[in-house]
Amino acid sequence: MKIGIVGCAGRMGQMLVQEVSKTRGCELAGGTEGPNNTALGADVAVFSGLPECGLIISEDAENLFRVSDVIIDFTLPAATAQHLKFAQKYKTSFILGTTGHDQQEYAAIEMAAKGVAIVKAMNFSIGVNALIALTEQLSTLLDDNFDIEILEMHHKHKVDAPSGTAIAFGEAAAKGRSVELNDVSVRGRNGKTGARKKGEIGFASLRGGEVVGNHSVIFASDSECIELNHKAASRGIFSKGAIYAALWTKGQSPGFYDMLDVLGFKKGS
Repeated sequence: MKIGIVGCAGRMGQMLVQEVSKTRGCELAGGTEGPNNTALGADVAVFSGLPECGLIISEDAENLFRVSDVIIDFTLPAATAQHLKFAQKYKTSFILGTTGHDQQEYAAIEMAAKGVAIVKAMNFSIGVNALIALTEQLSTLLDDNFDIEILEMHHKHKVDAPSGTAIAFGEAAAKGRSVELNDVSVRGRNGKTGARKKGEIGFASLRGGEVVGNHSVIFASDSECIELNHKAASRGIFSKGAIYAALWTKGQSPGFYDMLDVLGFKKGS
């Protein structure tokens, strides 16, 4: 399977290039970067610390979609719309790890998935997705006498909060209670906020150092507390999961999928 990496010079992009090179059944189709990036013109593999492969980092994302079976994108929301057009034009499967899309952008992704296989996940870690499934199950079992709080910590360079993964945990918890997350979500508290309202799903974000990603989902009642925790020791878990998802798309029908589909957690998958 020919795999292209957009944003191949970033930290995650380089790890994806390395993962493709060592994964059986994968072939690197190329890599792209944005205008004025200092990596432009460099060998894709060499830039990622690998032996030369003869593929040059360019700005031509359209051509990369044309020559690839699947594209992996961990860039910025602003780039997604253009990439979706290329994916539809060339029927290229699309693995989307970018977070921070607004409702309109999310709707455009869903629309594009009617013509091409798209796997979008807030987090591609197998462990995290297992915990997301458990969060939904636990939320279904416990009533709203258990308050739900989600705590996440990431490295100091992360620009969005709460993390996409934290939101995924919140969506799972809300789904378990048959409510919409936007109706019950409280993101950060400061000052005199008053007593916590029953049924809220709270979020708190911490930033510091080079923390890859720590997440906790807390179910707290008046008499007991249950915590689900995940700590990422290496970003390699995300690149491995993304490549796993890329290989999974081979032969898949057009559709909007997530990692629970890829890992078989959903009924009928």
